[in-house]
Amino acid sequence: MKYTQLGRTGLTVGRLVLGTMNFGPHTTEADSHTVMDTALDAGINFFDTANVYGWGENKGDTEKIIGSWFAKGDGRRDKVVLGTKVYGDMTANKSAWPNHDRLSALNIRRSVEASLKRLGTDHIDIYQFHHIDRRTPVEEIWQAVDTLIAQGKILYAGSSNFPGWKIAQANEAARRTGGYGLVSEQCLYNLFERRAEMEVIPAAREYGLGVIPWSPLHGGLLGGVIRKEAQGGRRAAGMAAERLADAAVRERIQAYEDLLEGQGLAPGEVALAWLLSRPGVTAPIVGPRTVEQLTGAVRALELELDEELLAALEEIFPGPGPSPEAFAW
Repeated sequence: MKYTQLGRTGLTVGRLVLGTMNFGPHTTEADSHTVMDTALDAGINFFDTANVYGWGENKGDTEKIIGSWFAKGDGRRDKVVLGTKVYGDMTANKSAWPNHDRLSALNIRRSVEASLKRLGTDHIDIYQFHHIDRRTPVEEIWQAVDTLIAQGKILYAGSSNFPGWKIAQANEAARRTGGYGLVSEQCLYNLFERRAEMEVIPAAREYGLGVIPWSPLHGGLLGGVIRKEAQGGRRAAGMAAERLADAAVRERIQAYEDLLEGQGLAPGEVALAWLLSRPGVTAPIVGPRTVEQLTGAVRALELELDEELLAALEEIFPGPGPSPEAFAW
C-alpha cells in the first residue's frame, strides 16, 4: 500500500479508501468482515461509511456490521481511520418527526451518539457532512462540531457533495472562530464525470482538503461493462445501463474498452489509476461487494499510466476545463 497525508492534516491514509455501502444490502455480515480483514491485510487503513447505509428500514445496519467487526478485537479499531457521515433522515418513515435529518446542532449531536453506539467505538476520526444544508447557518454547524471535538467524540470534520463555494464558506467561517475547518471532500469524480475539476477540486486544494472521489467507476460504467456483457457476464444495471442506452455514451465506452484491450489493461484498474494520478486526489473510494473486487482495486496502485495513454484517455473523456474559462472567456 502507498500512503499519503489527508489534505493539510498530519493524518496518514492509504491511497485507496474502503467504501462500505454494500455491507448489508449486497454483502452479508460474514463476508463484509472478510472484506475488511482483507483490506487491512492489504494496508488499507481508511474505512468510509454513513449513518444511512443499510437504507430503507435498515438504515444504520452498515455501521452495526463495522461495529461487530471492531468487536472482534486484535487492534482492528486502532488500525482504522474511521469516517462516517450525517445528514440523511434516520427515522423509519421519512420526515415522520422533525429534527432527525440535516445539520442542525441537535441532529448532529443525536447522530454522533447513535453512530458511536452502532460502531461500538468512543470516537469517529472523520465526521462528514453528507450534503449541504441550506437551512442551517454554518456557524451553528461549527459550534456543534467544535463541541464534539472538545469532547473527544470526533477528531476532524469533512464534507461530501459540497460545491466549491460551500467549501470556501465553511472554512472561512471556521477560520473566523479559530476552528480547524473541513479537512476532506468526498465528491463524484471519475474519467467520465469530471465537473469537479472546475471548482470543487481547486477549492479543496486551496483550503487544504484531501479529495476523496466516490464512484470511481461511475456505477460500473468504466469497469469493462460492454466486454463483460459480450462474454456473457454480469449485465449492466442501474446507472450504467441507463447511460449505455445513450448511443453517444456507448460509443465512448466502447472506444475506452477497445483502447485498453489493445494494451492488455483492465478498464476498472485504469480508471482507478487515472484518479490516483490526478492533482489533489488523496484516495478514491472503492466499494467492493467481494474480496475479488477488492483485490482488483489494489492492483491499480501498481499501474503507471504513460503520457501516450493519458493523452488517449483525454481524447475519449475530455475534461470541462478550469473555471471560469469552461463557461466564459
